[in-house]
Amino acid sequence: MEEKRVSMDRPIDNGSNIVQIRNLTVYYGRTLALDNISTAVNEGEFVVVMGPNGAGKTTLLKVIMGLVKPTKGYIRVFNFNPIEEGSKVRALVGYVPQRTSISLNIPLKVIDVVLLGVLVEKKPPRRITEDDLERAIRILKVVDMDKYWETPFHELSGGQQQRVLIARALIRDPKLLLLDEPLNGVDAKSQVEIISFLRKLTENGVSIIMVVHDVNMVVHIIDKIILLNKTIIAEGPPSEVLKEEILQKVYGHGVKVVRYCGICYSIIGDTHV
Repeated sequence: MEEKRVSMDRPIDNGSNIVQIRNLTVYYGRTLALDNISTAVNEGEFVVVMGPNGAGKTTLLKVIMGLVKPTKGYIRVFNFNPIEEGSKVRALVGYVPQRTSISLNIPLKVIDVVLLGVLVEKKPPRRITEDDLERAIRILKVVDMDKYWETPFHELSGGQQQRVLIARALIRDPKLLLLDEPLNGVDAKSQVEIISFLRKLTENGVSIIMVVHDVNMVVHIIDKIILLNKTIIAEGPPSEVLKEEILQKVYGHGVKVVRYCGICYSIIGDTHV
């Protein structure tokens, strides 16, 4: 039986939900990327999305940003339709893509990368003002990268590049931050520093949705896990989702969960979740 189509224009009572998704499906041509997704993110939540390669994690972030149009279903971000009201959504949402999506062949300096965060929303002719420059320096100071502002981006370490990309997303004071595997390829010291910084953001009221390949690094500070494999397999606090019988549905039987000091840690054969 064909699934009933859900109107993209159906009004909702937003309440504390800053993201609300109902019965959302995405196809790339004939390839199914997301299947009948329904979820919500509340104000101030730190949410992690995990799942195997090809599970639709990046697609979910792009749908929220309005970069991918759903085939069917309902989505609102701060009560705006991200496809029809994309500029309003992007004024409230910061997006940090995977570093692999950033071309290192373009000779951009650190300050140039951060300023791209304001340039993309400017109308032609796109000109950087003194206020833009001062704000970029202030944001770089927040992520402890201000002393590198004239350094070519490609010369930075993985952790430093990730800090710069986070600064680019923060330059317009987003209320929601989307991060696509921000800890991938980052050394352990930088991972700890980035996680500490993200925790401070949530304490200051910024909501976070983060795709991870290793949930153990952040399991002690997150509110909710969405276990995704094209559809939502499980959703809830780490203590409810990180169970062997649940994770095995996605990763097979090579999964172990260890509880230590009241926190669940997962050992998954697929190290690139």
